[in-house]
Amino acid sequence: MEKKHQYQATVEWTGNLGSGTFNYTSYKRDHLIQAPGRPAIECSSDSAFRGDAKRYNPEELLLSSVSSCHMLWYLHLCAEAGIIVLEYRDEASGLMLENSDGSGAFKEIVLKPKVKVANADMLGKAEELHKKANEFCFIARSLNFPVRHEPEILV
Repeated sequence: MEKKHQYQATVEWTGNLGSGTFNYTSYKRDHLIQAPGRPAIECSSDSAFRGDAKRYNPEELLLSSVSSCHMLWYLHLCAEAGIIVLEYRDEASGLMLENSDGSGAFKEIVLKPKVKVANADMLGKAEELHKKANEFCFIARSLNFPVRHEPEILV
């Protein structure tokens, strides 16, 4: 039986400097992302697109969503398989190409999780479960570009 899950978020532009979008340089790209009952995330566009480099941008949020989803599935699958994960840190990267008309798209994301497991006999299965985590990750399954994995598993 298929389960349905609904999500809500509010995105509010906070960058009106008084004249709205009178021209390309007359406004800030600042905005807030909120979900019910949670603190706001201060965002902007990438600084390459006149955004505030001190705030998260949509590209970073996409990348972190993929990384976070993968990690949560990976930990779940390891727990089910008896793999004891002691540490997990991912240094994810994404490649987006911008076209001459200003449009663009991500071409790939590479996850580089460093995972520490409790015992050496867990190494093989711990590495193998990254593939399964990618197959189950809701975010990765929704993308139209590849998500690659370059895990490092340590004891």
